[in-house]
Amino acid sequence: MSATESAPIRRSIEVEYWVVDETGRLTEPGDLASATGAEREFVEPLLEIKTTPCESAAALRAELLERIREVLRLAEERGKRLVPLATPAAREEITELDSERTSVQNEVVGEDFEHVRHCAGTHIHVEQQPGCAVDQANAFVALDPALALVNSSPYVGGRRVTAGARSELYRRRAYATMSHQGRLWRYLDDTDQWDRRLERRYEEFVAEALAAGIDRQTVEANFSPESAVWTPVQLRARFGTVEWRSPDTALPSQVLRLADRLAAISATVRDAEVRIEGQRGEVSDEAVVLPEFATVLSHVDDAIEKGLASESLRRYLDRMGFDVNAYDPLTQEVDRGRELSDAAARELRLESAERLERDAFRRSAINAD
Repeated sequence: MSATESAPIRRSIEVEYWVVDETGRLTEPGDLASATGAEREFVEPLLEIKTTPCESAAALRAELLERIREVLRLAEERGKRLVPLATPAAREEITELDSERTSVQNEVVGEDFEHVRHCAGTHIHVEQQPGCAVDQANAFVALDPALALVNSSPYVGGRRVTAGARSELYRRRAYATMSHQGRLWRYLDDTDQWDRRLERRYEEFVAEALAAGIDRQTVEANFSPESAVWTPVQLRARFGTVEWRSPDTALPSQVLRLADRLAAISATVRDAEVRIEGQRGEVSDEAVVLPEFATVLSHVDDAIEKGLASESLRRYLDRMGFDVNAYDPLTQEVDRGRELSDAAARELRLESAERLERDAFRRSAINAD
């Protein structure tokens, strides 16, 4: 085995949580953002917690939990809680922080950008493998239906809409008029093709901005070709990673399990044959068989609309190497019927905050590599 093949694969996590007060009402993070790895997001009640790149599941688990616990302790002192739900669930206005970048997005995307304000998600970065980055990115595209494993809210504006409400908002509503931006892209042939796609999407974005009366200098000051797209799987030159942006915010133990699986598939891609064929899809030590893109999209639709209630999706994820039974998506736990009152939403947030606290402070750790 070569030094490259045996080298550890670095991975990191960015996870967003809603901040609420002791009554379950959304509130600003305040000095919670001063904790290690924590920072404000673009809307007032959202806080992001990031890890550094870690070389093992054990290191990532330790760092993420340490950072979440630090925020939780500070939140307890301030009478605040963190909520691991993908949407705030209730009918209420979400206020943006003042930002030129956000102002440009509002002008370019239009009224549909309002949907993004109601989304809290998880981003998983896995180090690009030399000579295998395209295969790695294509594998992540095929794994995109695994978003169903951590669906964490079925509600939008007090109504149950689908198993994965955030994915519905982000992919189908927020970028409805710019579908190239927010939806899953086809498999890649090479990195040059990725660069060309970025440039095309960027020029489309700039053209829309100019049409909205924004000068090119303002756009270029806030966006690059890499930062102006929101497709779920991205080759990130800036970080040297493949980034998966599809998962909801969820319990730390489940997010960590997902990150571990993505690192494992990256190691398999590095060592095994990768090919795209048929409709089945399967991962083994010898080969990574990715199904045709249309099949992936069908599974993505099931992931959003049915979640793990879809037996065909469960079988697919099992073949792709996921231990489906190890996941218990919050969206199933928090389902309270078709309608959700504001009071019920606040109660739901507090219950979910308690789940997060139990998960973050529990003694048993998830398996590490």
